[in-house]
Amino acid sequence: MNRDQTIELVDEAWASSILPAITAFIAIPNVSPSYDADWQAHGHMERAVNLITGWCENQDLVGATVSVERLPGRTPVLLIDVPGDSDQSVLLYGHYDKQPEMTGWREGLGAWQPVLEGDRLYGRGAADDGYAVFASITALRALRQQGLPHAHCVILIEGCEESGSFDLPFYLEALADRIGTPNFVVGLDSGCGNYDQLWGTTSLRGLIAGSLSVELLREGVHSGDASGVIASSFRVLRQLLSRIEDQDSGEILPPDFHVEIPETRLAEANQLAGILGN
Repeated sequence: MNRDQTIELVDEAWASSILPAITAFIAIPNVSPSYDADWQAHGHMERAVNLITGWCENQDLVGATVSVERLPGRTPVLLIDVPGDSDQSVLLYGHYDKQPEMTGWREGLGAWQPVLEGDRLYGRGAADDGYAVFASITALRALRQQGLPHAHCVILIEGCEESGSFDLPFYLEALADRIGTPNFVVGLDSGCGNYDQLWGTTSLRGLIAGSLSVELLREGVHSGDASGVIASSFRVLRQLLSRIEDQDSGEILPPDFHVEIPETRLAEANQLAGILGN
């Protein structure tokens, strides 16, 4: 791939179409369904998916099909099918729903207030994860422009990730025939250490979620009678959690949670430290 030609295309695409589109995207308060129970009535999710769909339809990708898929009561997904030059298939994933606005924005900035300062664009959803569809399409355009072959690509942009992606499994089942079995998956929803090179995330934290409650009595008893006789629910809760985590060091105690770190991951960590330093 010709680096200079690629940079020229990306810079032109950013200035002419991506920046205006993602700026408009930031201004839409399409928070994830867990934070907006009335998301359907408010219509922000619909506005957001229509905006990015319209942008995709105006890109020069011959043979690509763009569709918004809907299941009753679930956030819509954007599905883009791009024919390729081999039997292999790549799935490119991202999401367009957002975290709520929260507080602590610097003066002059806000979640739904896109602000461009120098080469930095501020606002909710630009980095996480509004860029995914723009990056995917532009990368494929760069390959096409230079006549470089690529695999069959399916781009899937969901609207429920910040809520735990509880809508996604239903779409994966409903769209299974169109998605197929990818040979490779690109999750465009991670971070980078600097802006001087491309970054890829090869290993990420695991997650176990659960609910824990402590019940000691079947009926209310005045603390003057029960305190000291009945165990404190807080103390019982602390003892249970201490079976999992050492409260002084933070060490996770059950051996089932420990694995041998692969040598390749340790090498990557050392390389990362060498690039970023302190």
